[in-house]
Amino acid sequence: MVRNLRWIGLALVVTLAVTAASAAAIPAGTRLEVRMGSSLSSGSAHIGDTFEGTLARDLVVNGKTIARSGATVHGKVTNAKSSGRLHAPGILTVRLTSVDTDSGTQSIHTSAVSRQGKSHTKSNATKIGGGAAAGAIIGAIAGGGKGAAIGTLAGGAAGTGVAAATGKQEAEIPAESVLSFTVTSGTTAAR
Repeated sequence: MVRNLRWIGLALVVTLAVTAASAAAIPAGTRLEVRMGSSLSSGSAHIGDTFEGTLARDLVVNGKTIARSGATVHGKVTNAKSSGRLHAPGILTVRLTSVDTDSGTQSIHTSAVSRQGKSHTKSNATKIGGGAAAGAIIGAIAGGGKGAAIGTLAGGAAGTGVAAATGKQEAEIPAESVLSFTVTSGTTAAR
């Protein structure tokens, strides 16, 4: 009886090992092309927020397709910083956490994909400089040289106000955009 239990136990261990090995691991260095399921913005996203997407291409490991194009992937936001009004554009960073393969969901660790909003410099310079120029022209017409100087200051202040009111430059990842992630360490089947 004890001998039979040992054989049954050994058979069970071997079966579990073979089952675990048959779930193809995703090796480090594997690239995943992911189509985003929804848009993300540095203005509204928070660290830890999750998102879903789908594989844009089949996931092939050692010549074997382990996940088909369209399979669901899950990820999370690892950095989100909203844009300032006059400086510091928004920053958004995401990573993948799992992929649904033909043999089940596998946890993964990937490289980060980051996006940064546009620079404020050119936009702000245009708004502030344009306001100053317009103020100088209006001041010169209304009051000559002294009016031009006053108009320049007033126009520059108005331009700064416009830049502050409209100046947010958030980082965006649009829905349906395709991002490329690289697996950074081998994977295991998620439970």
